[in-house]
Amino acid sequence: MQIIIAEQLAVDISEVTPTAAFVKDLGADSLDLVELVLILEEEFDIEIPDEAVEQTITVEQAVNYINSKVNS
Repeated sequence: MQIIIAEQLAVDISEVTPTAAFVKDLGADSLDLVELVLILEEEFDIEIPDEAVEQTITVEQAVNYINSKVNS
């Protein structure tokens, strides 16, 4: 997932840390987030509702959310 985030947001993979905030630290804008969600939904065969996106601020939160959906 770290590679997907780095590629989608055009940042160095070393910047994609658990505590990195998508907007504040990785420079994502709303379009970046929409595109990232679509890619993650396809990659992990899950659906991510808008409410979950709004509550997901950091990489770690995204990983935890996806793990909970994949493992349920």
